[in-house]
Amino acid sequence: MATPAADLTAAASALTLTPEQEAAVAARFRAAMVAGLAGRPSPLKMLSSHLALPGGDERGLYLAIDFGGSNVRVQLVELLGGGKWLVRRQSAAPLKDPAGAYDYTVAAATGEQLFDFLAARIAPLVDDGRDYLLGHTFSFPCTQLDAGRAVLISWTKEISTAGVEGREVNALLAAALARRGLARIRPVAVINDTVGTLLAAAYRDPSADIAAICGTGHNTCYYDAARGTIINMESGNFDALPVTPWDDALDAASEHPGAQRLEKMAAGRYLGEIARLVLAAEGAPTDPPYSLATADLAAWLADGDGPRRRLAALIAERSARLVAATFRGVLAHIDPGGKKKHTIAIDGTLYEKMPGYAGTMAAALGSAPVLAKDGSGVGAAIAAALAASRR
Repeated sequence: MATPAADLTAAASALTLTPEQEAAVAARFRAAMVAGLAGRPSPLKMLSSHLALPGGDERGLYLAIDFGGSNVRVQLVELLGGGKWLVRRQSAAPLKDPAGAYDYTVAAATGEQLFDFLAARIAPLVDDGRDYLLGHTFSFPCTQLDAGRAVLISWTKEISTAGVEGREVNALLAAALARRGLARIRPVAVINDTVGTLLAAAYRDPSADIAAICGTGHNTCYYDAARGTIINMESGNFDALPVTPWDDALDAASEHPGAQRLEKMAAGRYLGEIARLVLAAEGAPTDPPYSLATADLAAWLADGDGPRRRLAALIAERSARLVAATFRGVLAHIDPGGKKKHTIAIDGTLYEKMPGYAGTMAAALGSAPVLAKDGSGVGAAIAAALAASRR
């Protein structure tokens, strides 16, 4: 990737959010929450998880699947009570083999093939003759029928596996487990990764009531005390935003134009591509789409200087401030007077590893969110425990 031209004045102006813009995003986000909850048109789906927060005393041995993108992780988790847990066994595998042997993310692959792959990952973790309850973190927009049943609305994150949209994901998983002779494993909960992150955080901290993923993708959930359930907002689809020509170009070339506008401006999958588009506009040689990764921006921030570092800082800071503005919208909705303590739990490599990102977000919020690393897998186990207690 060529060094960008020295003059980034236009890019800096377009990518820098004013306090007025941040306040407007927060207000529009809150309005979109209210509209979605009322069943009116809204970019936020406001999906009930049918799960309340844990008490921290849930116990037992549970299986968990964390399926949120290009990799899948399976875990055997023991909840110990007192806000403590142990991961007894785990494994992870990519949905697309780097050597080209398989790819379960493309439309040529079927849902049955994908879920057979998941069942094969689970099999080595279990003991023969024992029953298991399983929680499934499935991080894609779903219609939640109850705590254990969710229908995939649409794939995101550039996944397009055939025969899954419009179907119950845990039914597909149960069928795959049965085909493998693992019918003693019962999927009883299906959640989003944000919900999993919140469950894991709240298991340890009773003040945790908002959680987000700031990694390859982006989404936020919160606990709605009035409804007694966690609401998955699918906030990556929020679109009342101050966009730039580069955002519009990225969106137009994406798999789903018009969808996931906030995610395409704030999530790790896209920040490098925004930088590439800016560089192209500055006269840099044309490189293939997505040839510049967000990890490259992190490296520029850590070790770079001059225009590269400035461009990376502009894009990363805008991402952090946009997300922080949506958090302000959530806080204004659930606690208009600002009288209660709220812990915001965040998981994801962007928040964890991008230099300066967490600090920028804390400054924009006036308080620091907490890193809840790898919470979505343990959260699935907690969801299974909550579903079991309701049974």
